[in-house]
Amino acid sequence: MRDDPVVVDLVLRARAGDSSAWDAIVERYAPLVWGVCGRYGVTGSDADDVAGGVWLRLVERLDTLHEPAALPGWLVRVTQRECLQSLRARRRQLPVDAPEPAARGSGEDGVDGEILVAERRHALRAAFAELPARCRELLSMLFAEPPASYAEISAALGVPVGAIGPSRGRCLDRLRRSRALAALQLA
Repeated sequence: MRDDPVVVDLVLRARAGDSSAWDAIVERYAPLVWGVCGRYGVTGSDADDVAGGVWLRLVERLDTLHEPAALPGWLVRVTQRECLQSLRARRRQLPVDAPEPAARGSGEDGVDGEILVAERRHALRAAFAELPARCRELLSMLFAEPPASYAEISAALGVPVGAIGPSRGRCLDRLRRSRALAALQLA
């Protein structure tokens, strides 16, 4: 599987700036990233953060990936590291006397809650995929952990620092108006 020509083609096209190749990579490997998160017990918004960090790392490192066919293994390793980092951060944030997660009364317990959470995640991923590449890059940098500074974003994307906030607002508005999220709100 390491010589999969489809993977090599997607990586090479994504390096060349083909946003459809990037979208195909995310669509193809998102289940792999979510699966690794699940094996580490990273769920909910923590899994969303981990996945966002993984895709951000891929954007940052895509040009330096020595063997494009090794992308799946690279994604697994990066996801594992991000999961461990998330778990360490989570342990530092939980108070000692906090109730166990099963004892907390959230409105999304059980199978129905899991389905709702899965639908929300899917809708958000679909909405994010509908955004132009520029918006995906900007939002990924802004919501990375730790978030990139405006100076770093300006240098990476070639945008004036003063334009980052308004661009962020426009990108988030586009995300909110997405068909995928609108469909979820009707349900």
